[in-house]
Amino acid sequence: MAVQAGTFQMGCTSEQSDCDDDEKPTHSVTVDDFYIGKYEVSIAQFKAFIDDTGYKTDADKEGWSYLWRGTWETKNGANWLSDVSGNTRSQSAYNHPVIHVSLNDAKSYCEWLNRKTGKTYRLPTEAEWEFAARGRSSPGSATTTKYAGSDNIGSVAWYSDNSDWKTHPVGQKSANELGIYDMSGNVWEWCSDWYGDYSSGSETNPKGPSSGPHHVLRGGGWGFIAVDCRVSTRFDINSDYRNDFSGFRLVLVP
Repeated sequence: MAVQAGTFQMGCTSEQSDCDDDEKPTHSVTVDDFYIGKYEVSIAQFKAFIDDTGYKTDADKEGWSYLWRGTWETKNGANWLSDVSGNTRSQSAYNHPVIHVSLNDAKSYCEWLNRKTGKTYRLPTEAEWEFAARGRSSPGSATTTKYAGSDNIGSVAWYSDNSDWKTHPVGQKSANELGIYDMSGNVWEWCSDWYGDYSSGSETNPKGPSSGPHHVLRGGGWGFIAVDCRVSTRFDINSDYRNDFSGFRLVLVP
């Protein structure tokens, strides 16, 4: 979906409430035009990459993935084709967002797609992700809803209260104002940024710190409470972590 360039207030704006310290200070950010995926990357789409390249994900190479059950647990045999319990999915579930993929795997998918199409796909920056999630009240300006598309989380997100503790096919809930689905809930989404503190000043096309121990995830997921699905919520884990709640969507550079 096309996202028109604009300026917005990033972070803990007034409607967000219950903010964590890492969502502050609120600051002005300007981003250029970009395109972002209407949906999270599905198992079927990721399977096309695996089938074409024989790529081994981090979970494939090490033989296990993480499950979050209040603490990290490992599940032998879990990989990109697995559900939230680490069990292999049937073909009927290939329209669910892919999970058990690390940042490394997501970037490798982008590189493959670039070779196949001759275009430039990548992961969104954290600023691009939040700008797209916030939608638009008018061209170039962001809305002020708590979640991506609504203040009513149940209309736009699969989260702990309605997900039955599993992922769901992409695009079943309502889209936000830009026609983008599941930016709140379903699965957390990898961003390209290293995790770090926000600037207090205005920024244009920020890309985050130049290095760090963790990368950013955005959006909340099927096993997380409402406050974790707000458009300004941030989460961070190691780039080689793959687990039962992390997936991704793509940005296309114009």
